[in-house]
Amino acid sequence: MPSISDPIISIKGLGKKTSDRLNQLGIHTLEHLVFHLPSRYQDKTSITSLSDTSLNDEILIEATIDRIEVIPSRQRQLLCYLSDNQNHRILLRFFHFTQYQKQGLIRGETMQCFGEIKIGRKGFEMHHPEYRIITQNQSPLLEPTLTPIYPLCSGISQNKMKQWVNYSLEVLKTSQLDDYFEKITQQSMPSLKSSLMLLHHPEKDEDLSAIESFKHVSQQRLIIEELATHQLSLLKTKKARKGKKTNAFILKNTLSNKLLNSLDFKLTNAQSHCIQEINDDLASSEPMLRLLQGDVGSGKTIVAVFALIQAVENNFQAAIMAPTEILARQHLQNFTHYLESLNIQIAYLSGSQNTQERMEQLSLVESGKAKVVIGTHALFQESVSFKNLSLVIIDEQHKFGVHQRLSLTKKANHTPHQLVMTATPIPRSLTMSAYADLDTSIIDELPPGRQKVETIALNNARRDELITKIRKISDEGRQIYWVCTLIEESEALRAESAEKTFNYLKDHLADLTVVLIHGRLTKQEKEGIMKDFENGQINLLVATTVIEVGVNVPNASLMIVENAERLGLAQLHQLRGRVGRGSEKSICILMYQSPLSNNARERLDILRQSNDGFMIAQKDLELRGPGEILGTQQTGIASMKIANIVRDAYLLKEAGYYSSKMLEANLDSQNALINRWIDEEKTDYFDA
Repeated sequence: MPSISDPIISIKGLGKKTSDRLNQLGIHTLEHLVFHLPSRYQDKTSITSLSDTSLNDEILIEATIDRIEVIPSRQRQLLCYLSDNQNHRILLRFFHFTQYQKQGLIRGETMQCFGEIKIGRKGFEMHHPEYRIITQNQSPLLEPTLTPIYPLCSGISQNKMKQWVNYSLEVLKTSQLDDYFEKITQQSMPSLKSSLMLLHHPEKDEDLSAIESFKHVSQQRLIIEELATHQLSLLKTKKARKGKKTNAFILKNTLSNKLLNSLDFKLTNAQSHCIQEINDDLASSEPMLRLLQGDVGSGKTIVAVFALIQAVENNFQAAIMAPTEILARQHLQNFTHYLESLNIQIAYLSGSQNTQERMEQLSLVESGKAKVVIGTHALFQESVSFKNLSLVIIDEQHKFGVHQRLSLTKKANHTPHQLVMTATPIPRSLTMSAYADLDTSIIDELPPGRQKVETIALNNARRDELITKIRKISDEGRQIYWVCTLIEESEALRAESAEKTFNYLKDHLADLTVVLIHGRLTKQEKEGIMKDFENGQINLLVATTVIEVGVNVPNASLMIVENAERLGLAQLHQLRGRVGRGSEKSICILMYQSPLSNNARERLDILRQSNDGFMIAQKDLELRGPGEILGTQQTGIASMKIANIVRDAYLLKEAGYYSSKMLEANLDSQNALINRWIDEEKTDYFDA
């Protein structure tokens, strides 16, 4: 007897080649087929009279063939003229046809046709409709329920998919399907089986508008279960990590107070609150995993400094990992500035170091002399050995894969405390779903005196006007960024290249020092250029988006972004955050190529109107979806089976409640939920 857990290859007539194609859609078993839900429906439940139809309607009609003809044009067409029992007429037009098909269309025969109503020179038409000649004993198109239309991949037809899904639904009727969710909702929502049956074959009188907007109770029941299961995976990870052994810090204030007194600014209330939350975690015997997020310029670095000082005071090591050498160097500079007076030794590791430099730094790390270790991916290489690593700080964490984070934490004797930071504010809905395993601290206020950056959108055709603006800013002793989105010319993308822009600016600003930086330069070249820019030796820096995060040059007060319409909101907000760091008024000019799409126009308008990174992040999520924002380690959230973080955000609170209930379930029920909703290849994203 077939089981819902059987592999799809068990379906009669479904071979290895087809099985491989279905695997691309995440379909491996009959259960996967029943969870492969329709993307839309067709209504073939009743015959529509031609007198009751309108242009663009998708309808089922029944009519008699009056005549057929073939038009001998450059592209031959088969025309079939029909009339219904009220003598209303319609033309069927086939641009591709066979002789066999033509011979089957006989005058006087009755046929059912389903398709979209179009308008031609002589009235209503259907192009390549689905049809059956019912007077030739072909099975009618009329169906008892709405007809599902499924997402497909290459080589799979709609009819075959319907056939396989219907077979799986029959097997489902007699199969046991773990429905723990029904137990915890106390049957206040439809069962899993009834929800699936209804969504594959809704009755004519179902609320189709609710189904189209994903508000039908059967959809909500599946959406909540899927959202709750994703949170369950993360909560299981959190629970397992909390059970691991870590080093509980004894909170001390000697170095913290010394640093606090040396600062030439006052911490904001939000910064102080975040420091307290982190300290409470560090004092616990459970390993910390905390997300520190804040807007551009909100002061996350100093919060991280106070965390690592606690590690140092407890005679432990702290590691700070950044995704790029530019950002790692920036951290080295910032942390050195704060820690030098406290006599704390810092080691630095990067891929561009020569053998001697590297050996010296590795020795400092291994001996424990260096209490603070800053670096890039080089930190988790095999040759790096820590003496007593107990705190890991990861910056721009979404740019690291899960396994990279794990590789670093495994270098500690006991599970280290982890503080992960992001300069891109994360919308609440994403925090609740993608980061449910992390405790969250938010710096939701900017330091006093932080300037709002004026943002202007400018047509690319007016770029010559910027030469005067650049010269004026430079004459006032301030510096300028000009950001390009490509390194080389590309006609297909219609984006100005960095090289072409660099040559243009050099020609027009011969008396200024104009320098180009991009990702293809060596690490030493990039570091040298950034150092010169920081020291004021470069007037205008032409750059690709390598300067997106971490670069802190208070003297830079003008940011020009070319082809801004090609970048996401969060990325543009990050770039804009490179200016406005000093006391001078700063401007960000977003250049665009006409004509702008509605989406691009909306993005630029949002940036012109707001400097609020949290609002901008929410809009970015709505416009681009979660995949772009989350980066590599949360792909499961971005490709859910039915749930959508943006559309279904209103259900997240309810899902959160049920996920905590799921955590009380037995292991079999938990695994059944996780296997149902989270693809096997994605489950390792919940392990870090």
